[in-house]
Parts: sequence; C-alpha cells; structure tokens
Amino acid sequence: MNNYWESTQRKFWTFSKQQLAAERKKMEEAERNLVNMYPLPDRRLLSIYFYHQLSKMARPLGIRQQALATAQVYIRRFYLKVEMRRTNPALVLATALYLACKMEECPQHIRMVLAEARHCWDTSFNDISKIGECEFTLISEMNSQLIIHHPYRSLAELQTQFQLTQEENALAWSIVNDHYLTDLPLIHAPHVIAITAMFLAVVLKPTQGGLQIHAAGVANALQTLGNARGGASQGTNRCQKLVDWLAESSVDMEAVIECTQELISLYEIWESYADKNCKDQIAKFVRARGLDK
Repeated sequence: MNNYWESTQRKFWTFSKQQLAAERKKMEEAERNLVNMYPLPDRRLLSIYFYHQLSKMARPLGIRQQALATAQVYIRRFYLKVEMRRTNPALVLATALYLACKMEECPQHIRMVLAEARHCWDTSFNDISKIGECEFTLISEMNSQLIIHHPYRSLAELQTQFQLTQEENALAWSIVNDHYLTDLPLIHAPHVIAITAMFLAVVLKPTQGGLQIHAAGVANALQTLGNARGGASQGTNRCQKLVDWLAESSVDMEAVIECTQELISLYEIWESYADKNCKDQIAKFVRARGLDK
C-alpha cells in the first residue's frame, strides 16, 4: 500500500459509480448508431468472457496471476475511453496481456503472445506490427499511467494478522480475482478490496467440498456486516474479532458493503453466463466492420 495514496491510479483512475456511468453514457451517445446496430451482453458477462480468453492465452506461457490482473485493469480503463465496437477485442486483449507482462517484470516475446492469441480466438491477424500499434494506442489512452496497485499485497498482510486458514486464504484470493470482473478496481482502493475478500472468506467458511461462491452466501455475509455496523453482531470469535477490528479501524464500512453488493451482483449474473453468446456478439461487429483484417 506504500505508494498507492500518491499513485496515478488513485489520482486519475479512481471514480465514483456515478462518474463511470456518466462517462459511458457520454460515449454511448456519441456512438449511438454503432451501439444500436450491434447490441452486446452485460459488461460483467463480457468481462467473464475476456477473463476466460486471457487465461487461455496466459496458461501455456506460464504468466503470473498479477500480470493477468494488470491486463484486466488495462482493458477496463481502455474501454472506458474507447467504444468497444470500434476495436478488435482479440487484438486489445493480446496487447494488454503483452504490455502487462512487461510492466509486471515477466516479459513475454511478442511472437509467443501473438501465437496464443491466434490459437485462442481463431483469429486471422498474424502481423506483429498490429500488436505494436495497439500497444501505442493503449499506452496513449491510459496517458502512460501503467503502474497498477493490486489487493494481493494487502491480503497477504491481513492473512498473517488474522491467521486465515489455508482454505480461507484460497477463498479470499479467489474473491480478489473475481473483483476484476467488475468495476471495483476503478472505484475502490486495493486495501478495501482485500478487506472485503478476507471478511467474506471468514464469514462464508469454505467447505472441503470446494470454494464455489454463490450469491446467497455472499448476501448472508452482507447481513452479518450490516448487523455489525448496527452493533448487533454475534457469531464466531473469528467473525467477532474481524468485525471489532473493522469497527475500530479507519476502513470505510460503507465501501466494504458496496464491494460486497457488487460481488453479489456479479455472482447472480454469472449464473446466466454463456460463452457462445459473448463470442458470437463480438464476432458479429468485428467481421461486419472488417476489424479482423
């Protein structure tokens, strides 16, 4: 967290939900014809699809999770400035991953990234210079502000402080990964995300049967948080300790609640996710507008 408060992330890339909505509305109005001609699925469903595609590209190259997370933030920032239907998402994702690997000090050869992108997207672009051009555009749209502060470091510190079990830590890590599928990286500080993930992991009590997260479980955790804020908290000692710590700390409880609500919405909509739907809708505008050339 040491440099987050002075970072470009905090100064230029942190918005309220209202500001984000206004930015997107302005872009939609400017691109009204395109938007009407090529309807797209909910932004969160597209984010899930993009994450699956990024993971497929990253796995054979052994790319670390943090570089994947940085790429996801780059893509979200870029599409806040540029209408998606004016781009080839396959190229944007490959370029974001390539750039993120450089920034996270695990660089990949451009040819390797291109090869994985072609394999993943079944795409026809095979020119390295395309990634070079797109990289320039990405950097330019982000005003060369490329350093991303992630919740993972805060989570590691909290894990030690609260002695999370291995299962709780795995669940918290998984929740942090999931938050990149929402607008939360553009709204809240990394430590708020880490605290939310840790709180949910302790309250949700991961079972041996796996770490699948359901909206209902998160909603119950939200109730616990609401009770805690109202001073009516009971429950396990661990939960109580956490809730007391939250109440005494300078952490914004409203922010933690907002993060939890955002995650509930994600897990609810995830149930209607269909890979093919996202793929087809993207392919439609990419092909029709000749963006895959």
